[in-house]
This record gives sequence, structure tokens and C-alpha cells, in this order.
Amino acid sequence: MTERVTAHDALIYLMVTMSAVDKAMNDAELARIGRLVTFLPVFDGFDAERLIGVTRNAAELLKGPEGLDIVLEVVRDAVPPKFYDTAYALAVEVASADYNIQQEEIRLLQMLRDRLGLDKLTCAAIERGAIARFRSA
Repeated sequence: MTERVTAHDALIYLMVTMSAVDKAMNDAELARIGRLVTFLPVFDGFDAERLIGVTRNAAELLKGPEGLDIVLEVVRDAVPPKFYDTAYALAVEVASADYNIQQEEIRLLQMLRDRLGLDKLTCAAIERGAIARFRSA
């Protein structure tokens, strides 16, 4: 992977990482990633035809030594700081896709919050918003 990682790519890497962190990339999480990429304004200008390739690049990066740490560094370096909260929100969306957040996913959210320097109140608000959106009747 010698090409420059774009902010779009880094956000997708993060979502793939969130999906894979519990060792079970399920269809609900992968479908959520695809939907988010196609309709969220943060992905305007991203060529959806690249999604599979970017997803594969993320998986390859995760396989390597220190893969998780490298992905977090890529996110911090490639995503503009004004979108750090958006990156966190995307990670929460993927973690919430199967309505069952695992301990590994919680830990990744904590690592992401720390790496991006996000305050706990902002993260709590994002998490609370996801709880409200995914609550069933």
C-alpha cells in the first residue's frame, strides 16, 4: 500500500476495523458501512466503486503487526481534525449495527477517543444519540 490514504479511505479503514475488532465481521456491519458511504455527506466525492478495494486494504493492514495501532494513526493523520467527532460517530454506528456492542468494540472506541483527543462529553453525546436511534419499541 504505497498510495496516499485519503480521509475517505481512513474513515472506511476505521469502520472496517470496528467491524473486525470482535473477530466477527457480520453482514449487518458490512451493510451498514456500505450504506453510510453511499449517503453521508462526509463521503461526498468518494467513488463507491473503490469501496471493496479500500475495505481489502484495511483488512490487510489489520493483519500486520501493530495493525490496530497503525489504523488509528492513519485515521488521526488522514482525517482533518474538524472531522474527528465524525470519525467517532462512524465507529459507533458500525458498533451499533448488530444491536450488540462487544467489550472489544468499547475498548476500540476508548482508544479512538484518546488517539483523536476527543472529550468524554462529546463522545457520550454521540453514544447517547446512537442509543436513541437504535432503541426498539
